[in-house]
Amino acid sequence: MRRCVGMLLPALLLLGIVTGCSTGGAEKGEGNGEVVLVDFADRKVAFDKTPERIVALGNGEVDIIYALGGTVVGRPKDNAGLQNEAMKDIPIVGSVHTVDLEKIAVLHPDVVLGNAPINANDIPQLNGIGAKVVLTHANSIADIRRQIELFGKLLGKEAKAAELTAKLDTGIGKLKEDPSAAKKRVLMVYGAPGTYLAALPNSLAGNVLETAGGINVAGQFPSMQNFPQYAQLNTERVVEADPDVILIMTHGDSEDVEKGFIKEMEGNPSWHSIAAVRDGRVHVLPADLFGTNPGTRVVDAVKWIKERLAL
Repeated sequence: MRRCVGMLLPALLLLGIVTGCSTGGAEKGEGNGEVVLVDFADRKVAFDKTPERIVALGNGEVDIIYALGGTVVGRPKDNAGLQNEAMKDIPIVGSVHTVDLEKIAVLHPDVVLGNAPINANDIPQLNGIGAKVVLTHANSIADIRRQIELFGKLLGKEAKAAELTAKLDTGIGKLKEDPSAAKKRVLMVYGAPGTYLAALPNSLAGNVLETAGGINVAGQFPSMQNFPQYAQLNTERVVEADPDVILIMTHGDSEDVEKGFIKEMEGNPSWHSIAAVRDGRVHVLPADLFGTNPGTRVVDAVKWIKERLAL
């Protein structure tokens, strides 16, 4: 049985589409090694022992598990190309939007790492094949930091998690101190063939942009009801905002999306009045850092934008 959900947004940005948050944490039982996690959906999930067979439905979660020294037995498709060759032969089990229960069941996972709230409805089916479910999301750098801490507790790798979060904090801190990037006004566009949305400040991409020193011109755009981290791209609003830079995010097929967006701009004279278009400051973001949750590589994402803003 396969459950598929068609959505416009990438697993990034899916990386986590959610409106609530939780501190997340874990408690260890006296003497029996039991670990009780509190995930981002405020659910308590108990394990008799450290889970060994892990399925991750998001690429950011895969990155964090491997950075902690763990492994997964099932993973999502990586549309941006594999970042870790060790994962080449690991079975693909869908994604947060297309959960393939049959493939997951064959792997006999101890735990499935999913997205809150996207995979909340999948919990009964996943429990039914004997898997526990831990839900997280990544709408900000702070969320990624919390994911690292929570997965560190899940794997009994708290010291390694502390090392990774310290490295993240140091990297972000140094980038914030660097004054090289001017406070440019930026429009961040998520593009899929024929569809373009503006990333708002409460999205992961929006948080990365502001951390890099950019000003999100879509900050006052009305959010979409189903996807509150994004807004419909309205030409009149963009022309009025007059961004200095336009950054295009894609989830795979970046060349096609770029061509489509350029065609859209060329076909609408209004776009030619925008400073970013007039001055040739339209950039396609690397899909491995922005097409999905980059996990521990989020510092690289901030650095990439900061470098473009300094041009």
